[in-house]
Amino acid sequence: MVEEPLPTGIGMVEVETIEILAQSMCFISLTAFIFIATFSRSEKLELMAQNFIMVSLLITAAIMWWLSSSGGELWGSNYLPKPLSVVCIIIAIAARLNIKGQNISFGANPHNIGKNDEKE
Repeated sequence: MVEEPLPTGIGMVEVETIEILAQSMCFISLTAFIFIATFSRSEKLELMAQNFIMVSLLITAAIMWWLSSSGGELWGSNYLPKPLSVVCIIIAIAARLNIKGQNISFGANPHNIGKNDEKE
């Protein structure tokens, strides 16, 4: 019996490389998401950061789906990549929401409690 060599070329990527790429993209997306408050000081920077976060999360989701399809693991789990890719897509959509500092909780603002008493 003759063994044929596995095909090599542009289409073949090692699973470990995909795992490192997925983890790196998760790190990049998380770091950008952490610094969104800094970028929100300027509307232009905030919009650019939102677009970057959205794109990076969508790329992360695609890489995680690719990782799952190629039989790889993320943080020791072969189940985790697909659900996390869906979560990345949801967060990417949420990253595009721009509430412009509006109060969406309609709860009491702790900074205003007691200030009404001072005016009277």
